[in-house]
Amino acid sequence: MTRSRLTWLDALRGYAAVVVALFHLSPTVIGLERHLAIYNHFDIGRYGVLVFFLVSGYVIPMSLERHGSLRRFWVGRLFRIYPAYLLAAGAGLVLAFLGWQRLDVTFYKESVTTVLGHVTMLSDLLGMRTVGRPMWTLSYEMVFYLIVAGLFVWRRHRDSAWWAAGLALIVLVAGRVLPPGLFGGTFEERRIAGAVLLVLVAGCVAAFLSGRRGPALVAGVVGLGMVLLPLLNGHSTWYATPRSSSAATMMLAVMFAGTVIYRAQHGQLDRRVAAVVLCLVAVVQGIHQWLLDGTKLMPNCLLAVAVAGTFAIAFLLRNRAVPGFLTWLGLVSFSLYLLHMPVLFVASHFLNGHPILLSAAFVIGTLVVSWAAYHLVERPGQELGRRVESYLEGRFGPATRVSIANTEGGTPSTGSFGLQRESV
Repeated sequence: MTRSRLTWLDALRGYAAVVVALFHLSPTVIGLERHLAIYNHFDIGRYGVLVFFLVSGYVIPMSLERHGSLRRFWVGRLFRIYPAYLLAAGAGLVLAFLGWQRLDVTFYKESVTTVLGHVTMLSDLLGMRTVGRPMWTLSYEMVFYLIVAGLFVWRRHRDSAWWAAGLALIVLVAGRVLPPGLFGGTFEERRIAGAVLLVLVAGCVAAFLSGRRGPALVAGVVGLGMVLLPLLNGHSTWYATPRSSSAATMMLAVMFAGTVIYRAQHGQLDRRVAAVVLCLVAVVQGIHQWLLDGTKLMPNCLLAVAVAGTFAIAFLLRNRAVPGFLTWLGLVSFSLYLLHMPVLFVASHFLNGHPILLSAAFVIGTLVVSWAAYHLVERPGQELGRRVESYLEGRFGPATRVSIANTEGGTPSTGSFGLQRESV
């Protein structure tokens, strides 16, 4: 059993990763028909993803404010995510070459846009599919990082309640009229949007890494403007995971709801205000699809209650000792989340028609691959990030820091996966 102020988040993240992995295993083991029957009553995959988003919303501001440095935050982000992300992408391409995984048609019809989307991690908001299916969620994580960085540099980072409530109210009031693909309705528009986003994201990251306040302020404005992607381009093609811009916007609202919880816990936001905002986000999450097309009221309400209830239970138990296996799952959760699909494709290739053996191979293989990827890819990536941070300090001097009190102990990681202490 492990006890610390942050292990409850590790346990919650590990649990969410397992839920998503089992959701993807389900059709192979119980059959597509039974899988869809469950899906129509309760979307287990989306449940796991929304729990992840709540954890991101809670952790990211805490990490950024702990460091007080946008340079350190972005070095941590880049070297925390991209090594495992590139590994998963490479594994997917190898499996596609072997014929064990089928790539979506967008890889062949819109190759340039697909590559641009993968480089920026904004594939889903460009209407493109990713090499590994779970990667689509990183589009919303990236948008959230950019917005939070923008709020931080402009010293508006404690406006979380306004963002959570504002985005939820936009979905509630104007969800039907939000355009699905203002920036990417055609082939050419998607290619241009991908190129523009690459320039904007690279420019923002470069400005934040420079440590200079002037460029960072400009980058902050661009980062805040990224909210327009889910608002106005959340479903530019059939391949985008959300079925509307309102659904894409709700994902961002859920992430800010996680930030609201963090603010209220540490006395930065009146708890009564926080309660109202959280209830608003939960209610809109439950009814927005019903408002759009008159369907799925009960399943979506059940989903919203389940997500909120899961996080609430974990939060209430945050001071209790957590089983070591759950915290270990949280430690390797990013690799588990990204690499369970390649493991499933390999297991299915060799054990198709043997559901019990396939399930055992999937579980064991996923755990082993996740452990190996964490130790051989993620940790070396973080070490490289530390060296890059030292180089940037020597090259450009110390970055401008914003001193912000933080009540959490230790140095949390800069991400929603693997909350182990990092120096980056």
